[in-house]
Amino acid sequence: MEGNQFVSEKNTYADVIIDISHEKVDRPFQYFIPPHLREKLVVGMGVFVPFGVGNKLRKAYVIGISDKPSYEVGKIKGIDSICENEQDADEKLLRLAAFIKDTYGSTMISALKTVLPVRQKVKSIEKKTVCLTMEEENARDLLEKLHKKKQVARERLLVELMQEKELPYEVLTRRLHISKATLDYFVENNFVKVVTENVYRSPVKKMEVKDTRKPLSRAQQDIVDTVISDYDKGLRKTYLIHGITGSGKTEVYLNCIEEVIQRGKQVIVLIPEIALTYQTVMRFYHRFKERVSFINSSLSQGEKYDQHIRAKKGEIDVIIGPRSALFTPFQNVGLIVIDEEHEATYKSENAPKYHARETAEELARLHNASVILGSATPSLEAYYRAKKGEYQLFSLKERLTGGTLPKVDIVDLREELRQGNRSVFSRTLQEKIQDRLEKKEQIILFLNRRGYAGFVSCRACGYVVKCPHCDVSMAEHKGSKMVCHYCGYETPAVHICPSCKSKYIQGFKAGTEQIEAEVHKRFPKARVLRMDADTTKTKESYETILSTFAEGNADILLGTQMIVKGHDFPNVTLVGILAADLSLHAGDYRASERTFQLLTQAVGRAGRGEKEGEAIIQTYRPEHYSVTYAANQDYEGFYQEEMVYRELMDYPPVAHFMAVQVLARELQNGEKLIQTLCERAKKYSKKVIGPTTASIGKIKDIYRLVFYVKEKEYSKLTQIKDDLETYIEGQSLKNEAVYFDFDPMNTF
Repeated sequence: MEGNQFVSEKNTYADVIIDISHEKVDRPFQYFIPPHLREKLVVGMGVFVPFGVGNKLRKAYVIGISDKPSYEVGKIKGIDSICENEQDADEKLLRLAAFIKDTYGSTMISALKTVLPVRQKVKSIEKKTVCLTMEEENARDLLEKLHKKKQVARERLLVELMQEKELPYEVLTRRLHISKATLDYFVENNFVKVVTENVYRSPVKKMEVKDTRKPLSRAQQDIVDTVISDYDKGLRKTYLIHGITGSGKTEVYLNCIEEVIQRGKQVIVLIPEIALTYQTVMRFYHRFKERVSFINSSLSQGEKYDQHIRAKKGEIDVIIGPRSALFTPFQNVGLIVIDEEHEATYKSENAPKYHARETAEELARLHNASVILGSATPSLEAYYRAKKGEYQLFSLKERLTGGTLPKVDIVDLREELRQGNRSVFSRTLQEKIQDRLEKKEQIILFLNRRGYAGFVSCRACGYVVKCPHCDVSMAEHKGSKMVCHYCGYETPAVHICPSCKSKYIQGFKAGTEQIEAEVHKRFPKARVLRMDADTTKTKESYETILSTFAEGNADILLGTQMIVKGHDFPNVTLVGILAADLSLHAGDYRASERTFQLLTQAVGRAGRGEKEGEAIIQTYRPEHYSVTYAANQDYEGFYQEEMVYRELMDYPPVAHFMAVQVLARELQNGEKLIQTLCERAKKYSKKVIGPTTASIGKIKDIYRLVFYVKEKEYSKLTQIKDDLETYIEGQSLKNEAVYFDFDPMNTF
């Protein structure tokens, strides 16, 4: 389609982004809007446009409309058509995509694909109802005529309609066996009408609605009053609720959300794990009924699509889900809630590597909305900003039930080994488990494997092999060597402990399956549920496991980090943490923070009902401050000590950290590219670390290389990123790719 055939004085033009994942077309292109599309086309729509020398039709997204051409009119091509069965992207989502591109380093196309709703063509579900439109007297006359003519099928249909007035279409075809021809006779003569309506696939199962509303404490009510008072004054802030486990943060969310909804607004609630969806949705459903829905990766494309349609039409007030729920096409967002805001899952692992917290703040700004963050163990970034006054900080220091925090015992696994106990269960934990089984109380056993990166430790003395230059643990690699993932320092594998000369030094190897078998062996009568990646593959698996445990049909719940976040089981009186320090040696500057968070969250699962709770922390490092502060549930103490380390090392939140990763099919080309990028970065910063091989140097024959840049000012990092992007755009990269990650949650 040639551009000059559309030339006229009333031309209007659309700026579009072509759906090609390549940096060289990561810019707007202008197209003429044909007259028949002018009234239909809006910003955010998907369209097909002729692109390139061959004018092959490509999908594109409209990011702007104007009446002024950007270059010679005769060379401007025309839009071919609008993509059917797609949702229009809200202008705010497009602006959010631009924010993600600029802030986190990605192509515009990649950012658009992240924020736009489900775009797959999904067949809608229609519900047809056949309604009688005749007066009763006329219907009786017709029935008599049909009977005389022995038109049995027509008579059968009319009898049913005279009794019911309206019938589902399925009843006609499946029970009454009415043909299309018979129905057409009634429709054509205006005896009946067929009403068609779309039926949405709802992931929320209808459940018994009961009032679960709980009276608020004075501290809880003060938070709600402050947030809503600010809202009514037109003040839009970010609030951080630091509440101990069981302090009733969710009830605060519910009350704030209710108030915001009453003001005609919509609310996004982010939760970190699919596993939390079940309990959270139940509480929200009891409060907001059908006006609440959720979205996550376990839903079908049809279910996701329908939730987006309902949201856009204003048929739901609250959407619950992981970080992607931010991109629900609500038209009128008033509040965004991020529960367990410290969780690493709020940071995307795929490009663009956006963080939900900062992205939520930008979305709130675009909608003139407020943000509430909540956690028993806030991220250091959030707490740091609260301390600086960027967020308003609230504290909840008492459990909602009036109960106390669990009693915590720290068990030294080194001592257990010295006394001949080689089991994964300490003698104390075994005794406590047996006691709870006899009392018909429930137990959670948590294997702390998060962040496990093959570190090497001594079971006899607790010694961990560390890098002499970085004070992080060395990771085991093939070839009998250990490597530091921060500076690249290498050393041969260690087989004898340098500290105590013990031969019991090796990488920790323990999985939930092995531990489940051990539980069955030691407690054969116990009913055990295991929750990990293997047992939660199916769509309903999370809900099934958690509801089974909640209903008291199991004695022990065993699993990894997904079982210790946000769940509320009143009959759990014992939590056993089997290897507390596994995450402590992940070769990552966040290792201590993650360990503290996980342990604190795990301990907090005990004693949430009327019965007192107890927790056992098993560790080879009982003296480590992450362990001791977690045992005491002392967040402030941990924060102060950890911040000393972060300030000394210029790690977030006192400074910022950018990872630049190169993927390459040929190692030599990858090394050449990353060296070039590294040298360019050094022109702007004196704190460039690397380049080095990533912790996993090759995946699927793709080589992985990385370097890091530290700076106090985030803007300095984005300046470096922009320069590197400009350089990359000028190169003909075919077998290499470059990715940026700001303040990464994991090292590469």
